[in-house]
Amino acid sequence: MDLFQAFANHWKEKMAGTVNPDSTLLLAISGGIDSVVLAHLVARSGFKFELAHMNFQLRGAESERDELFVRKFAQQLEVKLHVQRADTALFAAEHKLSIQEAARELRYQWFAALRAEVLSQTAQENKSHPGCWILTAHQADDNIETLLLHLFRGTGLEGLSGIQPVRKKEALIRPLLPFYKNDLRVYAGEQGLSYVEDSSNATDHYTRNKLRQQVMPVLQALFPEVAKQLTGNIERFREGLQIYRSAVKQQIDRITIQQGEERHIPIHSWKQLHPLPTFTWEIIHPVGFHAAQIPEIIKLLDAETGKFCQSETHRIIRNRKHLVIAPLSAQHPGLITIAQHDQHILFSGGTLEQSNINYSGIPMDTPVNEIYISTADINYPLLLRKWQQGDYFYPLGLNKKKKISKLLIDLKLSITEKEKVFVLTTQDKIIWVVGIRLDHRFRLQATAGEALHLVHRK
Repeated sequence: MDLFQAFANHWKEKMAGTVNPDSTLLLAISGGIDSVVLAHLVARSGFKFELAHMNFQLRGAESERDELFVRKFAQQLEVKLHVQRADTALFAAEHKLSIQEAARELRYQWFAALRAEVLSQTAQENKSHPGCWILTAHQADDNIETLLLHLFRGTGLEGLSGIQPVRKKEALIRPLLPFYKNDLRVYAGEQGLSYVEDSSNATDHYTRNKLRQQVMPVLQALFPEVAKQLTGNIERFREGLQIYRSAVKQQIDRITIQQGEERHIPIHSWKQLHPLPTFTWEIIHPVGFHAAQIPEIIKLLDAETGKFCQSETHRIIRNRKHLVIAPLSAQHPGLITIAQHDQHILFSGGTLEQSNINYSGIPMDTPVNEIYISTADINYPLLLRKWQQGDYFYPLGLNKKKKISKLLIDLKLSITEKEKVFVLTTQDKIIWVVGIRLDHRFRLQATAGEALHLVHRK
């Protein structure tokens, strides 16, 4: 096989439509055969590129040897080289990661920072902003090993689709994925390329190495075409994943109502998605939830208003007939859960101050921005939200219900003033039209006891 021609054809077919020909390519180079061959192919192709080498300082003198080799190689190619040294072992210990995980995180953090630096420099020199892409030298054998690792550990279609050739969000390209290690060895021999060997690749310390050295030879003995078959399967899984994603997105988009930063999904529509766990996973994993939380989210479909589950970035809240997906980072979310221990609750209508008191006698002449309610009458979490059409309550002093929309008309509030009105609820019952009127059902009736004191400050 003419690897250079095959590489050129692959780039033209798969990459040319994505990568601006004037883009800067940041090529990750270790000094091993894969990255050396990739650098040579990119140089022969005439692309504008720079090399990026990270010294993880994990193999003592061998790590220093690799860095020195890469420096000399960059001089031979006459291209700019970026070098970053990292104390990987320390980083792994501090962040409780395996060495491999730590190296990966350090590597891609640096690549992202380096790319931003290149883009900034390019923007100063060239107003057209041609872009910058990161290239790594993952090849077909790496892809097969990744597939097997995912398969044995347990995975969905995402894992079966292997290493993604292009990840636009990270501006990351793996242009050697169609080619096998042996193709690269043949090319390196034909071109007289020198490279370094990583001694850790010869050990069986890592699972990936065991797959490469022990499992794959057995599979090849049983099925001589196993590498090509698995590569073909990866492509078929990837195509199947595209169809799956399109169908799932269509179903989820159909039932989702976007309200600012929040997504509202009707309970009834969510329940009709089948298979329910699979669709639930597709809804929740983009907002930071884990597969182990799927049962919790499904329970929310039958939970009381105000119940919620939380990821590192989002909260999914049961609100009447909807589940609401809201980012935690939202400065003033339209739907706020209040726990018993919360003291100061910030929202777009101001601040709520919450405290418990023991009272003797019912407080008289309470201003409209304060309420006292018996703690026996409420269940946490409370829910603070904007009022909605159809909301009703029992105004203090009346023993019959009234729509909040009618109350706001009676108060002659303007449209903008109405938009700022919030209600506080417990188990779908409105306790308070905040700062306006207490619900009659939640008035203090006993002469003594424990009460919740709430103060609204604008």
